[in-house]
Amino acid sequence: MNAPATSTRDGLIAGFGAYIMWGLLPLYLRLMQGIPASDVLAHRVAWSLLALTLVITLVGGWKRLPALLANRRMLLLLLGSAVAIGVNWLVYTWAILNGHALDTSLGYFINPLLNVLFGVALLGERLNRLQWAAVALAALGVAVQTISLGYLPWVSLVLALSFAIYGLIRKQAGVDGLSGLMVETLLLAPLAMLWLGFGAASPASLSGQQWAILIGMGGVTILPLLLFGRAARILPLTTLGLIQYLSPTLVMIEAVTLFGEDLSPARLAAFSCIWAGLALYTWSLRPVAQAATNR
Repeated sequence: MNAPATSTRDGLIAGFGAYIMWGLLPLYLRLMQGIPASDVLAHRVAWSLLALTLVITLVGGWKRLPALLANRRMLLLLLGSAVAIGVNWLVYTWAILNGHALDTSLGYFINPLLNVLFGVALLGERLNRLQWAAVALAALGVAVQTISLGYLPWVSLVLALSFAIYGLIRKQAGVDGLSGLMVETLLLAPLAMLWLGFGAASPASLSGQQWAILIGMGGVTILPLLLFGRAARILPLTTLGLIQYLSPTLVMIEAVTLFGEDLSPARLAAFSCIWAGLALYTWSLRPVAQAATNR
């Protein structure tokens, strides 16, 4: 097997590995039922900081951090991305622990099309007719879900919006994934430590199994991000864009088959609109993918 083929294979393995792990994350989070989502988030930040410290030490990444910490603009950008990902993690954890896994799945199906809107509104990107139709279908899906619920599907929208904001800020920052995540975690760590010290349940109230699960959140957070970073360096963005739908699909299957959530006709109609929009948008990217292949 030649080198390019091996590299592509490694990228695909890393990409599928990352999105499968993210898709199976609800199964891990459900092991923490009975623990408040705020406590889970604080533990996630604390143990992720420890895991990141070990990883950065192993790869010799400390030399990049002083320049980041000394750059005021970069710190402000990463503070914004830290807030966005903190909100995302908190709402996602609450939703999984409280029977709203389908809402999280819908949110991550909406997210790619929300990224498109951000590109148009904030980065001056342009859409063709097919792409505008894809965005309209996504909006229709949200409208259907809103009408069926009687209120805005806030979990789906907060997850989609917070992750879109996170991606936008990280794109503007232009920092490597590992260093950026380390700075973000450092910025979140004081609040996490304060909560663990004064707001969280007593450590004595947690069983040994619960402690093991919470400590494992560090690895569960870092490993898929490292795999994703490797995949992003190797694979075209169009390929990654297709693979990313694996994660919310797995969550949807788990919600219906394992968690007992109801995929009502109205909710299925909302999902169908989103899927149609994603399919249409993916189809519209064919000329870009073909041009990249022919280079």
